[in-house]
Amino acid sequence: MADEAEVQSFLTAAGWHDASRRPLAGDASARSYERLTRGADRAVLMKAPDGAEIARFTRIGYWLAEAGFSTPNVLARDDAAGLLLLEDFGDALAARHLDATPEDEPALYALITEFLADMPRHPPPEDLPLLDGPALADLLDLVLEFYPCTDRAAADALKQAIADKFDTLPAWKPVLCLRDFHAENIILLDRPSLRRLGLLDYQDALRAHPAYDLVSALQDARRDVSPRVETAEIAHYCALTTTDPGAFQLAYRLLGLQRALRILGIFARLTIRDGKPQYLEYMPRVYAYISRNLADPALADLAELFHAAYPAPDPNLISDLRRKCPTSPTP
Repeated sequence: MADEAEVQSFLTAAGWHDASRRPLAGDASARSYERLTRGADRAVLMKAPDGAEIARFTRIGYWLAEAGFSTPNVLARDDAAGLLLLEDFGDALAARHLDATPEDEPALYALITEFLADMPRHPPPEDLPLLDGPALADLLDLVLEFYPCTDRAAADALKQAIADKFDTLPAWKPVLCLRDFHAENIILLDRPSLRRLGLLDYQDALRAHPAYDLVSALQDARRDVSPRVETAEIAHYCALTTTDPGAFQLAYRLLGLQRALRILGIFARLTIRDGKPQYLEYMPRVYAYISRNLADPALADLAELFHAAYPAPDPNLISDLRRKCPTSPTP
């Protein structure tokens, strides 16, 4: 991460050395953000651990902008220092808007679905990683490292079963997948149609099944989305893309299982390794998504393996994880 001297040099070269700086709320990553204010002008300074992340963010941002979507303009960048100066999209987070006006939930998620349904019209860069069956299984390795496991053999069998089940899905065409696409990473802008959605946090984009980002949006680890809205938007997506609802539903539930299980591992890692225990409060919601997805009869074999391998994040398990957090007070 860049030190203060590097930051000052970067801001001077960009013409923002005289701006006031205020930290912005961070996320689960190692990145940090500051809002810069200079009179009526504002910008956002992103500090990343390395230049590769800056390069990925910039590349995907340009791709999305060329496809007609809203991403912040790059005002200045220094890949070597891991610094990026961006257009400030403001504070109108979709998540905060929904908290204040919950009656807007159906319309906003309909717009999100329409954005995702438009994505297949834009072929993704061929050199991006492909999230296929083996890749989905590999991404679950961190769960075994950080989340309690009661049966390692069942956990290994579950990984393989997810990969195998995914590879039996009907043929599908990869789309650009933002991967961490949810209401905390969308800024609502005063722009028309799909451009109303200001996109953030897309540096880890890859090629994946079209259902992945819809799961990410509708099974949000940080907030409850109405089951009625979830059901409606799955049907909405299928209608917009003329996708077979049965095949899509299976892919959605399978990816929802894989994604939620990985999130349990990520939240455990954030607690144990990174000293961020605040993510523990989301674990029961994430586990409920797993249960909802495994209720699909087509995933009955996976349900048996999952319940053999992993305990529910009950208060005792969460307390045990909290005790392992390096920043938690010593009892």
